[in-house]
Parts: sequence; structure tokens; C-alpha cells
Amino acid sequence: MPPREIIALFGPTGVGKTAVALALARRLRARGEDPVAVSADALQVYAGLETLTGAADRSERAQLEHRLLSFVPVTETFSAGRYAELAHAEIDSLLADGRRPIVVGGTGLYLRAALTDLSLLPPPAQGVRERWVAELERVGPTELHARLAARAPWAAAPLAPTDGRRIVRALELLDSGTLPAPGDGDGDRARPDRTASQLWTADTRHPTLLVGLVMERAALYAQIDARVEAMVAAGAADEVRRAAAAGASPTARQALGFDDLLAGDVDSMRRRTRHYARRQLTWMRKLAGVVVIDVTGSEPDAVAAEIERRLDAGGRG
Repeated sequence: MPPREIIALFGPTGVGKTAVALALARRLRARGEDPVAVSADALQVYAGLETLTGAADRSERAQLEHRLLSFVPVTETFSAGRYAELAHAEIDSLLADGRRPIVVGGTGLYLRAALTDLSLLPPPAQGVRERWVAELERVGPTELHARLAARAPWAAAPLAPTDGRRIVRALELLDSGTLPAPGDGDGDRARPDRTASQLWTADTRHPTLLVGLVMERAALYAQIDARVEAMVAAGAADEVRRAAAAGASPTARQALGFDDLLAGDVDSMRRRTRHYARRQLTWMRKLAGVVVIDVTGSEPDAVAAEIERRLDAGGRG
């Protein structure tokens, strides 16, 4: 019988999601299945940032087919709404063909977008974000914060005057007429009246075994530091400089370490990556129905064996 259930792997950067996915794929093939990985990472969509974003490399893709990796030019903006359409099409097609989708990623919103029917806001009109980013560079975040406060004080109030990225996001939503009104939420890309009900329930488009990978904090931080060092050694700084010279879009520039490496500040990249890992773990704690597996000291195949056991047990312990 062809698989009907999706396997989704979520976890902080550096926890080893790709290695576990490869090991799991080998086990699934041994039982006659044909697995395919579907990426749920907001920045691994960009061609030309593979080293910086930790996308599966050529060897890893040879071991397991990956979809939705490295297909967006670095000069283009990208949105969760566009991703959701593509991810749904990929997953539905794989299931129709009798193949097993393994959704792998660390971007919480993209994971939920792949697995559920979120009511996502449309992306801003072409050029709106770029205009506000240029204005941010010209006048600075404090001035833009003041402009936002004059137009939408409820939106400016929770934002720090130095938080240029979020100020730009609020202004672009305001220009498009989709900025949440007071009491509607915090400006998430999902429609504010449905954000909580959609993001934090167990509802999914297809039966899904959702697995969250965790690691003891000190071990995770050591993995993150080693990962950053490996990226730098592999040429991530040159990759970033090429992307910047090509006119990287505002969304592409959100890749962890992009601005840090442009400035030559590897220590800042390490700190930001650790902070991001903590935010990912916060997302995981909110995910309904997630099966949490501690991978500290475990080999990928042992973790894959545990996932296979949970799959056969219907997600139960």
C-alpha cells in the first residue's frame, strides 16, 4: 500500500536534520518505499546561498532527492504564501505517485505552511519592500519608526526604533492595506484573525508524523560553532559577497550571517545563530502533536530507527 502519511522533521539549526533524513530514507527504501525530501526552510530556497544556509549538498542530494532547494534567484523576494503553494503541489504530487514526503526544515512558519492550509497574506507589490529598504538605508530606522508611528501608532508601539527589518515589514504591510489592526496580532504573515488557530493546532492537510529533534544545550551550541566554522572555511563569505554584488533581495539578505560575514564578524554570526536556535526551540514547544526526540550522543541511524518505530506505532510512544 502506498504511504499516506507525511514525515516532518523540525529542529534547531545544527541539530542534524539532514543527516537524520538521509538515514531515515535508507530505512524507508529497505521496506520498499520511495522517499523524497521537501525543504521547509525560508532561505534554502535561494540559489547561490547554499553554503551560508546549510542546504543539502550535491552528495546529500544524490542520496535523497530534495525538492524546493536552490530554485529562487538571489535577487528575488520570496514569501511564505508562494512557498505554501509550491509545497502543497509537491507533497500532493508525491503522495499521488505513491512516494513518501519527508518535510525537513527549521523555519517554523514554512513547516506549518507546508503541512496546513494557512490563510497567508499576499506578498507586497513589486518594489514596495525595496523602496522602504532603500529609505531605511537613507534615513535610518529611527526616522522610519517615527513615520510609522505617525501613520499607525499601534503598529509602531511594540517595535524598537532600531529594529529596521520589522519597521520595514510594518510599512510594507501598511502600504498594501494588510497591516493588522489593533488587537489582531503581531503582524505575522498569516491573516491575523486566524494565526493562532492555524499555527498552533494539530490540523494538517494529510496525516503527518511530526518529529522535533532536540539536543542538550551545550552540545547544540558546540555543533552550531562547528557549523559556522565549516561554513566560513567552505567560502560562505565569498558567497555572500557575490550575492550582495548581484543585488541580493531584502528577503535573501535575511539569511543568518549574511550581514555579519559582509562585515567580517564571525563572532556575531555565531551569536545570532545561537539566538535563532533558541527561537526555533520556542516554535517547537508550541507545535501541537510533535514527537520530541533527544538526539544528544545518538547516531543518525539510531534516531531514524526511533522515527521508524514511531511511524509504525502510529506516532505513539
